[in-house]
Amino acid sequence: MRLPRTLPRSLAGQLFAMQALLVAAVVAGCAFFAYASGRSQAEETAARQVRAAALAMAGSPSVREAIRTPDPSAVLQPYAEKVREDTGIAFVTIMDPEGVRWTHPDTSQIGRSFIGHTERALLGETFEETYTGTLGPSIRVVTPVHDGDRIVGLVSAGITVERVSTQVREQLGALGTAAGAALALGALGTYVINARLRRHTHGMNAGELSRMHTYHEATLHAVREGLIMLDGQRRVALINDAGRELLGLAPGSVGHRIDELALPAPLTGALLASEPRVDEVHLTAERVIVVNTSPVVGGERRGTVVTLRDHTELQALSGELDSERGFTQALRSQAHEAANRLHTVVSLIELGRVEEAVDFATAELELAQVLTDRVVGAVAEPVLAALLLGKAAQANERGVELVLAEDSLIDDGALPSSLAPRDLVTILGNLIDNAVDAASETTTAGVPVPAQRTATRALVTVTARTESGELLLRVADTGAGIGPDDADEVFRRGWTTHGTGRGLGLALVRQAAHRNGGTVTLGRAPGGGAEFTVRLPLAGRTAGAEVAAP
Repeated sequence: MRLPRTLPRSLAGQLFAMQALLVAAVVAGCAFFAYASGRSQAEETAARQVRAAALAMAGSPSVREAIRTPDPSAVLQPYAEKVREDTGIAFVTIMDPEGVRWTHPDTSQIGRSFIGHTERALLGETFEETYTGTLGPSIRVVTPVHDGDRIVGLVSAGITVERVSTQVREQLGALGTAAGAALALGALGTYVINARLRRHTHGMNAGELSRMHTYHEATLHAVREGLIMLDGQRRVALINDAGRELLGLAPGSVGHRIDELALPAPLTGALLASEPRVDEVHLTAERVIVVNTSPVVGGERRGTVVTLRDHTELQALSGELDSERGFTQALRSQAHEAANRLHTVVSLIELGRVEEAVDFATAELELAQVLTDRVVGAVAEPVLAALLLGKAAQANERGVELVLAEDSLIDDGALPSSLAPRDLVTILGNLIDNAVDAASETTTAGVPVPAQRTATRALVTVTARTESGELLLRVADTGAGIGPDDADEVFRRGWTTHGTGRGLGLALVRQAAHRNGGTVTLGRAPGGGAEFTVRLPLAGRTAGAEVAAP
């Protein structure tokens, strides 16, 4: 059999019970203190009241004159009763020095001996005591009546303890009513507050909240996507490990505004935007990340939830895939062209023109072999050699000649293992693609015209060599070049002269160079076009990427 629950299950219920008990304990303590303090004050007030009445009567001339008469009771009894009724005290007793009563509220007690102490009063002292007499326990004051130097009588005035207790109980009843009202009001306020707390905690108790926090922390550390939560002031309220790694932030970034974290301006703008952002690609110093933002609506403040995905490897693979696709298309085109040329050679042989067939075939082989021999002889790095041959085939299909500079030379084993081949493909591949685009078009009155229709030969010159502990990669073209106004923007993500959906290549070049501690510079080529120079240290990362305009 399941035992009944003794405590509310929810945290809000437990808090309500605890607060109600606390309020009840405080009220009870205050009531007890008020009772004790009220009783003490009531007794003190009663003592002052009876003392004043006793002293006033003992000092009254009419009392002394009545004592001198043969029957003091006849005069003093009405007088004492009137004083008792006017002052509200319990009794006023006037007696002779031997303690025989002349007055008493109960007339049957007149003529009998006073119950209490009179010794100190007979010595001329006024004193106070609590004593049980004919009316029960009372607080009384006994004072002498002087007639000249003689003590001719005693006056005792008192109030019963029961009457004092009744007065305290009446006060305590009023206090109890106020305390009950305070308790009810406190309980109502506690209930209202905890009802709101229950809504915020969804009725969960402390154990459930603790488990949720534990799972929350474990999830944040385990998930590989970056997660950032911004408050209404665009401060970082929460960030997981992956988010810090993707953005390159220090552990103490929580609490800082996004615009204080030295992130790239486009990325900062996306994180500060009030509207949602969906699958936006942004570049940090070393990574390509996909950003999604979703505003948080509701509550007292609005914030933003940001998710980050690492797109660096995927972007590199995408670039390699594009290169392979272009290379494949170029090979397919070359195969088709080779078939045409082979048919030409066969036809010349069939026509009996053997010498012309041999000359035609030899010339084509020489043209194809010259670049291959030049690349293989100068560039011993297989990745770069394959990339150059593939890009040469692609450029040739677009009517652009790609040549390797005479001073190009990379010996076998010259490149360290720390220099990732994928970064070399990213850097050189994007620079060549941009150069081929620029060289294949010239501008006439603002309208692009194929280079074959102009007198200028479309040419891309590639330099690849090692010198002074660095790998130098330089790509120059015979295009229109880059104007001074665009020199500062050329490496910004999204900058392009070829329409939307482009403009990522040069940004990736700068990022890859930065990742390997290199520099990127932009200059003007001898043919008038653009010239990009990348220098990568061969001894490991030594510096961040720098960009210099022409």
